[in-house]
Amino acid sequence: MKFQIAINMERLDPSLDMKTVRDHTLDMVKMAEQGGFEIVWAAEHHAMEMTIAPNPFQLLTWWAEHTTTIRLGTAVAVAPYWSPIRLAGEAAMTDLLSNGRLEFGIGSGAYQREFDRMHPGLKQSDAWRYMQEMLPAVKALWAGDYAHDGEFWQFPTATSVPKPVQAEMPIWVAARAPITFDYAVKNGYNIQSWPLTRPMSEAELYMSRLNEAVANNPGKKRPEIAMMRHTAVYERPEDRAVPLAAVRRQLGQFENYFKNLGDVENGFAKEIPLDSLENRAEYDADMLTENLMFGTPEQVIEKIKGYEAIGVDSFIYYASLGLGHKEQKRSLELFCERVIPAFA
Repeated sequence: MKFQIAINMERLDPSLDMKTVRDHTLDMVKMAEQGGFEIVWAAEHHAMEMTIAPNPFQLLTWWAEHTTTIRLGTAVAVAPYWSPIRLAGEAAMTDLLSNGRLEFGIGSGAYQREFDRMHPGLKQSDAWRYMQEMLPAVKALWAGDYAHDGEFWQFPTATSVPKPVQAEMPIWVAARAPITFDYAVKNGYNIQSWPLTRPMSEAELYMSRLNEAVANNPGKKRPEIAMMRHTAVYERPEDRAVPLAAVRRQLGQFENYFKNLGDVENGFAKEIPLDSLENRAEYDADMLTENLMFGTPEQVIEKIKGYEAIGVDSFIYYASLGLGHKEQKRSLELFCERVIPAFA
């Protein structure tokens, strides 16, 4: 089992100073590198304080200046918000400035609220088509001169300037649907999956989709798959109350963005009472403790062994869950000192 981390600049209300939020992410990245994490991931989101990342390549380039070994990934660059030439060049520049440490993650996007602002008229459910046109164009631009006449983008001969340092850029796609697993296997792309707050059976479902895609594409290499979960490690089982309250608060805001309710002021979403949701069973405290990567170091080790047993290659520690900065750092310390060594 290998370990990766996703960390966001995150504010759930205006009380946190933005520079403090900024500096906290760098502290976490440095801790993750020292503790043995292989990759750190930065997201792309717009007009929301819950994930402050209008350009993930800016964050990765900044982190690259303060690290030496940890690899730097986009999770994910949202294809419909970019042009192929710009995305190819931004990614290649980050690869150059980081001395060849970029992991290129691309996806379709998550929130209809963002599409309404970044690509008006596009339904989130149709965005995968943009991703599947974008990725071959970006790869062709990295290779040299290329002209494109597609459904969504058209441009005369151009190329990526600069070119990536890496001869073979590692590529990751965000996947939950069978069509995306099949696309990844066909093209040799690694896979990121996020079971959200759903039980282990959801992770098993994703693995079955991967295995089916491999079976349906004879001769194709099985790609790597990384599975992400909200993570909080604490000393005693009774210490779960603090991260539980934090994640439930964040999920209340997540539901607002996800349902596109429009109840957002100055980038902050109003928290939806979880007991008012039709899917409120997904946020039960005991269920969250069981399904998320919450627990003492010993409990977390046993949970990760379950992912290892079903064939997951890397676990993504999702650090951003509304938890206080002090608690986030203590959780990561415990993970580095007492969880990762169990998989050495």
